[in-house]
Amino acid sequence: MEALLGRCVASWYPGATGVINAIRLSGGASQETWSFDIEHPGGNVGAILRRAPQGYGAAPARAAGLNAEAILMQRAYDAGVPSPRVLHVLQPDEGLGTGFIMERVEGETIPRKILRDQEFAQVRPKLARQLGSVLAGIHGLELSALPELRRMTAAKEIAELERDYRSFDWPRPVFELALRWLRDRDPGPSAEITLVHGDFRHGNLIIGLDGLRAVLDWELAHFGDPMEDLGWVCVNSWRFGHIDKPVGGFGSREELFAGYEAAGRSVDPDRVMFWEVMGTLRWGVMCCGMMQRFRIGPEHSVERAMIGRRSSETEIDLLRLLSPRKNVRL
Repeated sequence: MEALLGRCVASWYPGATGVINAIRLSGGASQETWSFDIEHPGGNVGAILRRAPQGYGAAPARAAGLNAEAILMQRAYDAGVPSPRVLHVLQPDEGLGTGFIMERVEGETIPRKILRDQEFAQVRPKLARQLGSVLAGIHGLELSALPELRRMTAAKEIAELERDYRSFDWPRPVFELALRWLRDRDPGPSAEITLVHGDFRHGNLIIGLDGLRAVLDWELAHFGDPMEDLGWVCVNSWRFGHIDKPVGGFGSREELFAGYEAAGRSVDPDRVMFWEVMGTLRWGVMCCGMMQRFRIGPEHSVERAMIGRRSSETEIDLLRLLSPRKNVRL
């Protein structure tokens, strides 16, 4: 890998003398991620390769595609949204497959550390408002400068979730209730269509002692209702036990909304709540999909089985959202 990366980097990075410390990182359900350093007389440069796994077939239907992802990240970076700078998009003759290389951003992505370690104690109270501001920046990107992406509505999302759920042949009454609730309360097309990140949550956010440093994994980006991103980041599964702090386990919805509105955008709390329910069901269906993949193989990953088990947690979350106790809202 270092030899391949070295030849690739030498072709487009002036003065680069080689590549060292190439290591494949864990995590990432559908893409490979490699960390390495570009050797340069002026100082080494930390870099990340994000590529489709070798032998990888067609991209999932929901995926924007790695080339589109690279453009989105660069447009975000150019607009001042915290995002890694894209250095290079892989070419067919380079022998590395499909993907791109970006600058490495130092920081933490592991939720347990962000939510519990003392070193992040001073930044945690500021994060929810900061995330709102960053989402406003993402939703403010000019659509004409972005690649062609899927255009999603609530009705399309409900239909896709129901199709995926039915395909498992695994009846779950709470999911049935949630689907009916969503169909009955579909708010209709959004008055404004923006870029939607699609997976703005713990694990895809690099946090440092100064706050949010970069937004990662734009794989599920699409055009749609901007309130979707605000609802998704409030899903209970991303709170990691800190259920009294809806935004990632470190802040309130009010703080998230304040940061969004301070950046010049408007929040519709009812639509956000609708998308929080949708996001909770979506994660539950995704968990069931992981269990299905574990069952049918050929790779019987324990990680997939563990994620599949979490579908029961989303059922509890959905019941709390759809039938909350009086005067209690989590």
